Amino acid sequence: MQRIVLFFILCVTYSAYNAQVALQTDSFAINYQTPQEFEIGGITVTGPQFLDKGIIATVSGLSVGDKVSIPGERISDAIENLWKQGLFDDIKITITKLVGNTVFLEISLVERPRLSKFTFKGIKKGEADDLREKIKLVKGKVITDHLIASTSAITKNFFIDKGFMDTEVTIRPEKDSLLSNSVTLYINIKKGGKYKVNKIIFHNATSFSKMKLKKALKETKEKVWYNPFNNGKYLEENLEKDLPGIITKYNTTGFRDAKILKDTVYKVPFRKKKRVNIEITLSEGKKFYFRNISWMGNTKYTAKELSNVLAIKKGDIFNQDLLSQKLNMNPNGIDVSSLYMDDGYLFFQITPVEINVENDSIDLEIRMYEGKQATINKVTVSGNTKTNDHVIMREIRTRPGMLFSRADIIRTTRELAQLGYFDPEKTVPNPIPNPANGTVDIDYAVEEKPNDQIELSGGWGNRSVVGTLGITFNNFSTKNFFKKEAWRPLPTGDGQRLSLRAQANGLPFQSYNMSFTEPWLGGKRPNSLSFSAYHTVQNSGILGSDGKNRAKSDWNFLKITGASVGLGNRLRKPDDYFVLYQELNYQYYQVNNFGSVIPSLSSGFANNISYRFSISRNSVDKPIFETRGSNISFSAQLTPPYSLFNKLDYSTATAQERFKFIEYQKYKFTAAWFTQLTNKKAAEGKEARNLVLYTKVGYGFLGMYNSKVGRSPFERFVVGGSGMTGFNGILGNEIVALRGYNDASISSAGGSPMVNRYTTELRFPISLNPQATIYCLAFAEAGNTWNSIQKYRPFELKRSAGLGVRIFLPMFGLIGFDYGWGFDYNPNDNYGSGRNIQTGKPQGQFHFTIGANMGEL
Repeated sequence: MQRIVLFFILCVTYSAYNAQVALQTDSFAINYQTPQEFEIGGITVTGPQFLDKGIIATVSGLSVGDKVSIPGERISDAIENLWKQGLFDDIKITITKLVGNTVFLEISLVERPRLSKFTFKGIKKGEADDLREKIKLVKGKVITDHLIASTSAITKNFFIDKGFMDTEVTIRPEKDSLLSNSVTLYINIKKGGKYKVNKIIFHNATSFSKMKLKKALKETKEKVWYNPFNNGKYLEENLEKDLPGIITKYNTTGFRDAKILKDTVYKVPFRKKKRVNIEITLSEGKKFYFRNISWMGNTKYTAKELSNVLAIKKGDIFNQDLLSQKLNMNPNGIDVSSLYMDDGYLFFQITPVEINVENDSIDLEIRMYEGKQATINKVTVSGNTKTNDHVIMREIRTRPGMLFSRADIIRTTRELAQLGYFDPEKTVPNPIPNPANGTVDIDYAVEEKPNDQIELSGGWGNRSVVGTLGITFNNFSTKNFFKKEAWRPLPTGDGQRLSLRAQANGLPFQSYNMSFTEPWLGGKRPNSLSFSAYHTVQNSGILGSDGKNRAKSDWNFLKITGASVGLGNRLRKPDDYFVLYQELNYQYYQVNNFGSVIPSLSSGFANNISYRFSISRNSVDKPIFETRGSNISFSAQLTPPYSLFNKLDYSTATAQERFKFIEYQKYKFTAAWFTQLTNKKAAEGKEARNLVLYTKVGYGFLGMYNSKVGRSPFERFVVGGSGMTGFNGILGNEIVALRGYNDASISSAGGSPMVNRYTTELRFPISLNPQATIYCLAFAEAGNTWNSIQKYRPFELKRSAGLGVRIFLPMFGLIGFDYGWGFDYNPNDNYGSGRNIQTGKPQGQFHFTIGANMGEL
């Protein structure tokens, strides 16, 4: 009881003291020993420059007409209320006037300074820009001790997260001479050096080698001298992301109870370099195995059928990730959920339950709720601002009235990505189920991306500069061509493709071509119609011995004028990834004194009428950076066998008679596969960047009907270099890339009738942003040409390897830079490739490419 009385006396004394300190009376007689009650007659606020005085009086809790005791708690509370705002350096409440029982008060304030500007010292501009977004300092913000402390902490942690563990931050405020009561903050930063990982030490790890556990840490690696590609930098955020990978490693091999008991990071001395050790203490637990697996709630499929899909047997090592994949989402095959959801069971649910854990064995009961089959009610599209709805709807596999199918939704997403009009990463199907009536609405959200392309470039060909100007409209609309309001700046939205291209270096070489494609002829089925026209001229001998232009009739030239029309059909069998394409081509050649290029037809003309068909199967997931699927194609190009019915004696026929109508048969086979080697999932707001293996084989053969006629001087294969067209393709030859060698160097003069090429690439994306998709690659290639089937040697190949980068810009298409190293001497190359002619040593070459089909075969 005595303690309570003592505490009460101290509280009263403290309140009276606070009131006495808080209230200044200037000569007014106030007895602080005997509190008196007054009525507030007026409140004056002085001192603030930026704050509203009325609001300050309100925040204090005092108002005119209030009854207050002096001394008393109301005055102390008013001062405390104002201090809580954190806006003032000094607060006083003074009696300015006393009339009877009416008191007039003045609240006198000294405002804290405000931020005029701030600047960083000791860091780069890019770092400063990133840091500004973190600290969020704005002009006019009140400078408080908390603000300075929090800014310092955020700045320090920002650089610690980047590996600068010794970062020091000092913040110096200086009065701004131009603005009243304002300061400039100078934020001085000393980052120090980055720390690297010296050793990663595991404790209690007996089931895996230390090397395997270190591999489970994807980003956190030891700095070792023999691996120049591993910088070994230590980042706290990387370690936090990597540690669950160790548990995943254990979980996938039966150790379901594994856990990390402790992880410690500490600095260690290392030859005056900044190093840290990481110690990780583990508890492995026991290794478990699957035993009995039973099913509950299944009526659609028998337990045996479901067990076959699950494909987990008694005695298999317990693997929680594998179980989840086989039940819900298996990237490598079918799973139980897909089995149901591809047959309309949208409301299907599946839950594995451990019903018994005995010694090292686990019994599972997989409980299912099948629900009813859901019917699709409405299908809508959102987000398309340029592409017309019907262009999108015709690619959609889910239709009103059909049973819900997850496989159809996945396929639709793939088809929309293949159009090239939308960002594949942001093409999202949104099922909206309605369990009450057993239906589902599906909305496909898309985001348009630029896909028209401009080609404006210069290149080196035939020892001269060749300029190229081209434009491609990939979402054109002929239907709106004559509608003035549709030109914004061009009529678009119907999915048609229009391409115009010109290439020239003056009089010696000129090439013009245009093409148009309608992907859905008639609008009801995916039958494409395409046609193209082109004209190419190559001149030589323009200048006479006097240095002046000769008469055009005396020039050496080759002119080609051609046109083609094609029809493509999407097939339903064996599956609807197959496409049959048929094309009719006509080319007219005019040759004058061009024997150095076409020895078999120095002067004259030739007609090339051919029919080409191809059957292809393309199942790649997206058009730019493919990660899964394949693209396989076989084509045959045939001319009529004129020699069988024209009754021409080819033993005595002139070159003009022999090639008036060209005859040949040409076959090609190509196959490309894309395999995703890693399976990183996208973090929130970030891209999922995975390593992809690309492999491709290609074979080509130009045959003849009659050996007396000989092979066509046109339509051959030219191999070597970047695969860019130009002079090498003027004879209708097909250009095939082989990096590390000079252009057209691995073929005979005028091209070769047989070709093989093999390509392997490891690709890794730097950016998957549709505005600038960038990926790097390492490649190994091999290929060769032969002049006859008798000389064909499939293993006598010119080999090369190298590195490259691909940049996709919507306006310019796919641009490539490669450095290739040829390993084999190439006798056909007069300029040297593969190996230096003089020294015989290997040599490298840079290659520049532009366009999606870079040296296709």
